[in-house]
Amino acid sequence: MRLPKGIRWDLSVDEAMRVQTELSKKVIEEDYLPDTIRLVGGADVHQVGPEQMLAVVCVVSLPALTLVEVSKAVTDIVFPYIPGLLAFRELPAVLKAMESLKSDPDVLLCDAHGRAHPRRFGLASHIGVLLDKPSIGCAKSRLYGHAREPEDAPGEWTELTDPRDHTVIGAVVRTQKSSPPLYVSVGHRISLPTAVKFVQDCCKGHRLPEPLRLAHEIARQSVRAPRRLTQERLF
Repeated sequence: MRLPKGIRWDLSVDEAMRVQTELSKKVIEEDYLPDTIRLVGGADVHQVGPEQMLAVVCVVSLPALTLVEVSKAVTDIVFPYIPGLLAFRELPAVLKAMESLKSDPDVLLCDAHGRAHPRRFGLASHIGVLLDKPSIGCAKSRLYGHAREPEDAPGEWTELTDPRDHTVIGAVVRTQKSSPPLYVSVGHRISLPTAVKFVQDCCKGHRLPEPLRLAHEIARQSVRAPRRLTQERLF
């Protein structure tokens, strides 16, 4: 997969915020999807020690949700931990992992936020705009916004709104009964209703959609077994 080159991640906080504000204008919140979606990727990032980030990207087939490919990458941390600016800390590793993929996913799911962000431009939107690819934010916790808790049944969801102007910026989605909801938002080139349905369709008896569940498990196992971190691609 060809990825953009020459991107700087070691910016000041003010510079990073300006980048988000400018690039957020490029986000498309409508369905610009392939006629047939065959492959979906899921990206998860874990910190490894004090100075490195590990990204795992899993690609699964649709509609079977079977694992097609796994790619890992480890990069040095060049940006501090600041909520709302995690893309500058985590995206270098995600992009490096994606560069090693043999397959090209039609849609990307990110364990991150997209439009559900103070500047409407979380990691899921950032990677979607950089790659000009449909992307969805699917986070396990809320970063920003107000919402009612959805009913305790799979498929139930409520709107997540910006407290400043009450604009809908995402959805709080229940994927499993008695499990905490997920925070779904548009990344790029997809509408919110389609993003919510896509997340639900990718769940396979678990709280997380299958590409993200697999990426999370592989990343967690890799962090526990550091000798496996050098293996960049499986399958």
